[in-house]
This record gives sequence, C-alpha cells and structure tokens, in this order.
Amino acid sequence: MADPKITKIVIHEFEYTSNNLGKDYNGFNIVYSPGATLRRSGHILCMHTDAGITGEYFCNNRIELSTLPMFWHYLKGKNALQRERIYDDVKRALRQVARIGIGPVDIALWDIAGKHFGVPVWKLLGGYRESIPCYASTYHGDDNGGLDSPGAYAAFAVRCKEMGYPAFKIHGWGNAPVSLEVANLLGVRKAVGDDMDLMIDPACELRTFADALKVGRACDEAGYFWYEDPFRDGGISQFAHRKLRQLIRTPLLLTEHVRTLEPRIDFVVAEATDFVRADVGYDGISASMKLAHACEALGLDVEFHGIGPAVRQCIAAIRNTNYYEMALVHPNADPLSPPSLYIGYVDALDAIDEKGHVPIPQGTGLGVQINWDWVKKNRTSVTEYD
Repeated sequence: MADPKITKIVIHEFEYTSNNLGKDYNGFNIVYSPGATLRRSGHILCMHTDAGITGEYFCNNRIELSTLPMFWHYLKGKNALQRERIYDDVKRALRQVARIGIGPVDIALWDIAGKHFGVPVWKLLGGYRESIPCYASTYHGDDNGGLDSPGAYAAFAVRCKEMGYPAFKIHGWGNAPVSLEVANLLGVRKAVGDDMDLMIDPACELRTFADALKVGRACDEAGYFWYEDPFRDGGISQFAHRKLRQLIRTPLLLTEHVRTLEPRIDFVVAEATDFVRADVGYDGISASMKLAHACEALGLDVEFHGIGPAVRQCIAAIRNTNYYEMALVHPNADPLSPPSLYIGYVDALDAIDEKGHVPIPQGTGLGVQINWDWVKKNRTSVTEYD
C-alpha cells in the first residue's frame, strides 16, 4: 500500500449557540449569564490525500488556521506519514509568528496515520491506559447568580465530588479583590474535605506579585494540588515564577502560554514550574508527546490543557500525567464544546462514569466520527487550499 500524499486542505466554518453564557467585565472571559445566548464559531480542518483518506480536526480558534497560506505550498504533495519531517520544517517556517498553525496540521496528520494503519492514535503512540480520571474545570466567576460567591463555588465542587469527579479546578473572577479569591479557595476546601484534589487557575488575572503570593499562601494552607498561571506576566516569566516557587509550597503549573517543546523545557531547567502544561491544540500531538517524554526523563508530570479526542489519545499513551481537564463546566450553563459535533462522543459535566473517568475513543485515527449532517446544517463558509 502506497503512502498517502497530501492533495488539498478544506476548512469548514460553522456557527452554534451556547445558552446562558456571556462575557465578563472586559469582554474576554466567558461567564454565566442567565437567559443569554452566545454565538460561537468552530472550524474543521480536512486534510485530503490521494489515498482517499482524510484527516479531520475540530478547531474553535480561527487564528490557529490563519497561517495556512504561508505554508500550504510546502504541504501539497508531501507524504502524509512523514509527520516528523513536516513538523520540523513547519516549526522553523512559522518561527516569526510564534509557530501558530502547526498544531491543527499535525493533528490532522496523526488522524491520517491512524486511519491508514487502521488503529486509534493512542496505539500508534504507545498505549498506557484505556480510561482517564477527570477534573471539573469551571468557567470564570460571574456576578449573575451562577458562580458568583465562595458559597456557589463550594456547592458546585460538592456536586462534582458527588458525581464522581476526583478533582476540581477553580477559575476565579476577573478583576476581583484578592481577598475574594482567597476566601473562595479556602471555602471550597472546607466544603469538599481533604479527599478531593483541588486546583486554582487565575488565568493570569492577578495584577501584582503580592496578590499572587497571597493566593499562593492560601493554597498552601488549604493543600491545593497545583496553582496555575497566577499573574499578569501572561504565564511566560521564568524569573517571576521561580521567585514565587521559593516563597510557597504549592506546586506551580506553567507553560500553557509558551509554544512548543524548547521554551517549556527552559521553564523546567530554570526551576520556574513543577507540573508542565502541554497544549495539543496549539502545538500538535508530535510536540506534546516530545514534551511528555522529556518531562518523564526529568521525573516530572505533564498536564494536558483542554478537551477533545486528540487530548484523550495523548493522555492514553503516557504514564506521567494525572488528569483530563473537563473544561469548561458550570451548574447552569452549556459546556464549552459544540453540542452535536461528534457522533457518540461528548465533553460535558455529565460525560464521566461513576469513577470520574472518561473513555479513550477507539475508532481509527482520533477515534471519533464527526456529525457532518450537523456541520453542514450550521456551516457558514468553506475555504479550500489546493
């Protein structure tokens, strides 16, 4: 059987509505807003080959696809199984645009490989597990009667624990006083007891090092599992996070906001993080697996950002990781992902089993089947590169 060659890429854009969601004080964070509807867009990259195999990947960020005109000429005619060569060349080509765009292409190539060999991607990567424990990862706090107080967060955490979630992560408020963040994380710990892992992710909202330190010391008091992306450096300052690590005991989780392998390992070598964040959507499967193996050599765990079949395929193939992030969830609002995008696959608050796990998709490639009838019904545009 001949190796498949890339013939064209087609981007399908669609729109969908999420209920009871809006934006917060500056229009960036998605928060609960009762009765509101949030119009959102999604994109499916389809990489076609001369073997009749198509690699498919859902991406909800158009920016990730904006660089395709820069390197489509390179991809056309390439052997779709030469993922490593393509990754290496495209990473270099996109160096001036922060390597934006390498992720979706790499994931589609892995989907092609799995379909070509007739197995799910996790088997190509080297299988380790067949289900994954999850943490419930909240939307940001609001002022609208949802996650609007420490009591509301505590009640939701207890609900998630009763559902079977072994862990719970707080995304706090934007522009809130640090005293509220501290009261929140302490209140959630008191509510759930000591037998649930808790994490907090301010998502770079804390404005000063002093505020980050106050929250960190509260995490120490409450025994938090990790403390993620605290303050307004944007998650990229090695010095600042090394200094923070020297002053608190709670492990830090950084590197969501630096791209690809090398800057993340620089963070580790600089002693600026404890857990290491991988992002399949931005960096692809190839870079994420390189990172996982590099962290394994250093004795560290890598934690994957976000949801989706590609993330589950990666987690299934490695030892040194702890949880799948069920993001973003809320007691009264729709989940982050499109509701009907896949057939027989979902990421949502109630998608876990009684142990708090989700399964690994077992179909070929990424393991899932896109609901093309739903996509075509909601499609707004098609862009072809051929």
